[in-house]
Amino acid sequence: MAEKRVSLVLASGGARGMAHIGAIEALEEKGYTIVSVSGCSAGALVGGIYCAGKLPAFKEWICNLDKIDVFSLMDFTLSSKGFIKGEKVFKEIREMVGQVSIETLNIPFNCTAVDVYAGTEKVFDSGDLLTAIRASVSIPTIFTPAEIAGRSYIDGGILNPLPLNLVPEQVQADLLLAVDLNADAHTFQEPELLLSTEKLADGADKSSSKLTKITDRFKIPGWVNDYREKFRARFGEEEALPLNEKEKEEVKTLSSLELLNHSFDLLQDRLSELYIEKHPVDILVEIARNQAGTLEFHRAPELIAIGKDKTLKALQKYENGN
Repeated sequence: MAEKRVSLVLASGGARGMAHIGAIEALEEKGYTIVSVSGCSAGALVGGIYCAGKLPAFKEWICNLDKIDVFSLMDFTLSSKGFIKGEKVFKEIREMVGQVSIETLNIPFNCTAVDVYAGTEKVFDSGDLLTAIRASVSIPTIFTPAEIAGRSYIDGGILNPLPLNLVPEQVQADLLLAVDLNADAHTFQEPELLLSTEKLADGADKSSSKLTKITDRFKIPGWVNDYREKFRARFGEEEALPLNEKEKEEVKTLSSLELLNHSFDLLQDRLSELYIEKHPVDILVEIARNQAGTLEFHRAPELIAIGKDKTLKALQKYENGN
């Protein structure tokens, strides 16, 4: 196939956004050249870091975070606008990426956020890269809004979770590929067994494969249970059953925060569908919304593998003319 220039659109979706890393790796492995990236929230994070040339370092960092590491990066606050400030994690990313302006990137990049009070979409295609990303990833009720030049910004997924309309018109691409992180449950990929390939230390072409058992995939992490129990003890709430037992109950009662986040997810689902209907793509890679929770970044290796596998299959289907 002679033409391999790709405009890439990366959706919002919290920790599921680590699948974007696998999608990019699949494109590069198959010889495609990414000529532009448009992202929202997690898509802005991965896409922006890729355009800055720092994706390998970010992947190594994120793949070595366990549950405790993820928890330690959550700088909690009592603000009613969100319970995580995000300063600690972005300090780590700033040290990794450095001070980079969007205009200086070798690959054209833009991302979207929402101006809280104006209620309008804000497209960042210039200025400091990480400032733009911080605005785009500000998930309502989780991260506090980003404050930029006297304006407050929240997650772009509120209005545009899959920014297909932001692909730069001046970029000459042969195909448009989008990675949707809010797809229906039927696109869920069972993560029971993942095939991982390890290269030998001497750099030989030989490889050894191993099957890694993935367990406890859809249980709330234990440290969250502990955290909840401490709060219940402090504020005198009724004793709660462990969450894995609660899940067995026929009726599950959502807290106000859970209900709000669930509503946000449903909104992103529908908006993504509408944008896909309005802006046809050449290749659509679908990651199920129930593939991982919003903050399950400790599952990055699994999600990267899923993103790569799904993208390779989608590329193969496209190349075969199906």
